[in-house]
Amino acid sequence: MFQIGFAAHSGQYPVDLRSKVSQLMLLLRKYCAQKNPVVLVGGYWGLMKDIVDSAISNFLDVLVFLPVEREIENLPDKVFKIYTGVEFRARSVMLVRSSDVLVALGGGVGTEIEILMAYAMGKPVYVLTGSGLYTDKLKEAFPDFFDERKIVKVFYSSSVEEIAKGVCESISASSRTNYG
Repeated sequence: MFQIGFAAHSGQYPVDLRSKVSQLMLLLRKYCAQKNPVVLVGGYWGLMKDIVDSAISNFLDVLVFLPVEREIENLPDKVFKIYTGVEFRARSVMLVRSSDVLVALGGGVGTEIEILMAYAMGKPVYVLTGSGLYTDKLKEAFPDFFDERKIVKVFYSSSVEEIAKGVCESISASSRTNYG
């Protein structure tokens, strides 16, 4: 099993991201099939809802980490639910820590927090650019690494095909590390 964490906007987002999400899930099923990929998200609203729905329609298992503020969310029956009992940012720690790799599909500060956490934990990080959201600015400020430790190189791309291939190739890389 290979656990792919997704960081994504919780609010309104550009409509063209929906088709990119669908294409990415199809490609993940195609390229990662041998490793039984599992999709991990932090909720079922905003862009995360499209990620969940698309993953299910592509026969991928889905695990949702629900923050205490949104535990009564109505989720599809095929979804595994984790009632974290903690607020939004604390649930992000569980999501990222449980992921073997993190894919960011665009968002604001919540998505950025999850990206930085994944980097600090030594997880491979893939960021979709051209989303029209604030995470697009990360590449300008941090083209390769987020700090001098150079824990993992951040992969930026506007191509979901490149992201899917990179994610599936990272399966062999260990993401269980101990960075301070």
